[in-house]
Amino acid sequence: MRAAVFRQLHQPLAVETLRDPEPGSGQVVIRVGRCGICGSDLHMTEDPAFGARPGDVLGHEFAGEVVALGKGVERLRLGDRVSVVPISSCGTCPSCLAGEPAWCSQMALQGGGYAELAVTSERQCVLLPDSASIADGAIVEPLAVALHGVMRAGMEPGAKVLVLGAKVLVLGAGPIGLATAYWARRLGATEVVVQDVARYQEERAFAMGATRFVCDPVEPVIASDAAFGGKPDIVFECVGIPGLIAQAVEQARVRGTVVILGLCTRPDTFVPFRALSKELNLVTSAFFKRQEYEASLDALNAGSAEPRMLVTDTIGLDQVPEGFEALRKRTHECKVLIAP
Repeated sequence: MRAAVFRQLHQPLAVETLRDPEPGSGQVVIRVGRCGICGSDLHMTEDPAFGARPGDVLGHEFAGEVVALGKGVERLRLGDRVSVVPISSCGTCPSCLAGEPAWCSQMALQGGGYAELAVTSERQCVLLPDSASIADGAIVEPLAVALHGVMRAGMEPGAKVLVLGAKVLVLGAGPIGLATAYWARRLGATEVVVQDVARYQEERAFAMGATRFVCDPVEPVIASDAAFGGKPDIVFECVGIPGLIAQAVEQARVRGTVVILGLCTRPDTFVPFRALSKELNLVTSAFFKRQEYEASLDALNAGSAEPRMLVTDTIGLDQVPEGFEALRKRTHECKVLIAP
């Protein structure tokens, strides 16, 4: 099979021919139809803390067709179209049984989607309904990440919500920020302000549920205060760069909530007293529950068009090295899919 392979930090991916994977017990081989490029993939090729090794095939947002079955596979059949939950786990511990494999002691992140074929366990596969496309299956994961963040916030109908970072795709904030706006509106927020340092995603933000778009990189706190006529109940930090937690603390109302969704691997500081003096709830959010993954697919199956607006381009494997590098700098793309 052909795959886009990680070779070393700060170097472009390389398209190579690898041995076709074979399924082990309880596993299936997927012919990858679509795989999303995630901001965390970019981080993996830049930061040694992520542990990417030469020869790894990245890509955890993927969907495709089952083309081989391992021993013991009972639920899936050849030809089934599936979206892959990219978290492997033991499947039997209390966390797994509760639909939270991310907290299993044997948890590992599933990659392999930047290839023509990928192997995964049967229990990680979610069948795609007839009304959902393979491309839909590749955007379920970022939708589930955003839904988990909204649920972690404890958002109630009628809340005023500020979503930070609806565009900064190179840091992974574009799709997550926009998906957070989508879920906030869908779950009852009366005002959803999307704030960013540029206007590239303004139209898409409105299409996905934003009630206002704010762009003022010089005075962001004053700008969001003006948009709401006060302070929002919940601030979602979806960018992941130093300084934004401190900014979010200033933007939230007294006894409001700041949800940290942005993936920041660099040291950051904020003044704890600023949060304490407001009695803020500081909440972190990572991964998702199995139930949230399935709810995200249900939204697509029900005909919700907004999440599909995340996709701005689809490229082939040969275009991946150049396209991947461009995403480190590009500002107008949102979610780019690979069609191996």
